[in-house]
Amino acid sequence: MRRYSNAAKSVCVLSVFLLLFGYVAVDVCQAQELCKKLIATGNPEYPPFLWRDAQDENHLAGANADLMQAISKEIGVPIEVKYVGPWARVQEEARLGRVDLIAGAFYTPPRLDYMDYFYPAFRETRTAIWTKKNSKLIFRKWSDLRGKNGITVINNSFGEDFDRYAKESLKIVTVSSLEQALVMLNLSRAEYLIYEEDPGLAYVAKMNMSDLKTMSTAVANENLYLTMSYRSPCNTPEMRGRISKALHLFGKQDLMDKFVKSNIQLWRKQQSK
Repeated sequence: MRRYSNAAKSVCVLSVFLLLFGYVAVDVCQAQELCKKLIATGNPEYPPFLWRDAQDENHLAGANADLMQAISKEIGVPIEVKYVGPWARVQEEARLGRVDLIAGAFYTPPRLDYMDYFYPAFRETRTAIWTKKNSKLIFRKWSDLRGKNGITVINNSFGEDFDRYAKESLKIVTVSSLEQALVMLNLSRAEYLIYEEDPGLAYVAKMNMSDLKTMSTAVANENLYLTMSYRSPCNTPEMRGRISKALHLFGKQDLMDKFVKSNIQLWRKQQSK
């Protein structure tokens, strides 16, 4: 049986009272009863944060999946971390309310149209410019990329400011996967790739690519957030509060640092088999 806070109980009683007297009211109790389980997903090409589980490819493994299980234990609601498709599909599933949570998204205003962001962010990531080792490209500021042929993964965001600048000033082709982007860069079909450093390093190691490097200057350092679909039946003030409190607690414990370190080792071990 689900336990409600005193505030939630009061709202439930008020809701029932209003309904009995013919007023239109949101049945908060019913909404809470519907939230018996949360479905989370995320970018499946995102090690050490997320990737398809080698033991069960319908689910995702990684540091962010471990964080979801820690949150689940803290809030007392099961969280299943499912594979639903590539990153573009993940965002569409959240828009349609077919999943409750995205375990790892950058902040962009368009995403506010269909999901809430939880604060604080649970991780800061570094976005890098990738090139071939013999590249003569010099990158110290965004304008150094003007006139160059870039590539990245479709529907990726690297911060509101850079996204706007790239749209207005840069030539960047998008492809469906990081593996495809790395292959194209390795074949010199693009002069540079924009992608986060940690996932890129994981895939470069997996694909045995020794001819690629990252530039020392970062494109951006962005926060990674947990988000919840507006259409999720679990999206209530009470549930959002419980999840936010869990994130605050885990931030103080540096829990994500531990999860990232352990999952870098797990990823490498799985890819070497």
